[in-house]
Amino acid sequence: MANQETQYNVANQVAIITLNRPDKLNAWTAVMEQEVRAAMYEAEADANVRVIILTGAGRGFCAGADMSLLGNIAQQGLPGNGSNFLRNSGNGERANVRPDFQKKYSYFPSLQKPVIAAVNGPAVGLGFIISLYCDMRFASDGARFGTAFAKRGLIAEYGLAWLLPRLIGPANALDMLFSARLVDANEALRMGLVNRVLPQDSFMEGVIAYANELANNVSPRSLRVIKEQVYNAMFQTLGEAFETAEQEMVKSLQCEDFKEGVAHFVEKRAPVFTGR
Repeated sequence: MANQETQYNVANQVAIITLNRPDKLNAWTAVMEQEVRAAMYEAEADANVRVIILTGAGRGFCAGADMSLLGNIAQQGLPGNGSNFLRNSGNGERANVRPDFQKKYSYFPSLQKPVIAAVNGPAVGLGFIISLYCDMRFASDGARFGTAFAKRGLIAEYGLAWLLPRLIGPANALDMLFSARLVDANEALRMGLVNRVLPQDSFMEGVIAYANELANNVSPRSLRVIKEQVYNAMFQTLGEAFETAEQEMVKSLQCEDFKEGVAHFVEKRAPVFTGR
């Protein structure tokens, strides 16, 4: 069945998932949630995909939860006790993934490939959270970021109170959460909220160029293991992270990509990594 609220395209080993409700600034819906999750898992399973980009159609990334849904809840209340509305709507537990990365939106870190948020415009509320669960954020110079929750009588949703301080520090996180003000791309860069700011008129070209660099010039196996290391290390001591690195290094020294990594450097040619 064709997607209703997203687009999915693959080219040059890069999958681009596009939120596609431009007339609503890509406001998030239950349909969009299901389609994004399905597309992420499809890209993860596709051997022809090495990097994933998530972006928005038109002039926005995602303006947050669709206001019609919030309006209905404000007037009628949550169905039942509200727990089902907030819980994971995914496809069950994933093997060998810590429970922290199996919640409603926190599954992005469990994906075995890099996920880049290409924030082309406003990323507010739930849209802001979605961008944070991506591994990196590239912003156009017209992007804006905001939490919105305190201005709606809400709180820091879906693990944001854990995630945001780790990215930009407690003081900056509390500023954004308390004030719910919009932060422009340059301030976001100074905070460490985004990795790069690119001109709007060449924005996607710049993001895709970076994704192509990852897809073609580094080991997919290394990307997979390093991503798992970094996210799991958030819950480990230094000693535990050190022991994990020792174990993974032994495996790396025996893999095909290590042999290719040495060979292409010595032979002064482009790498041909297999991910094995």
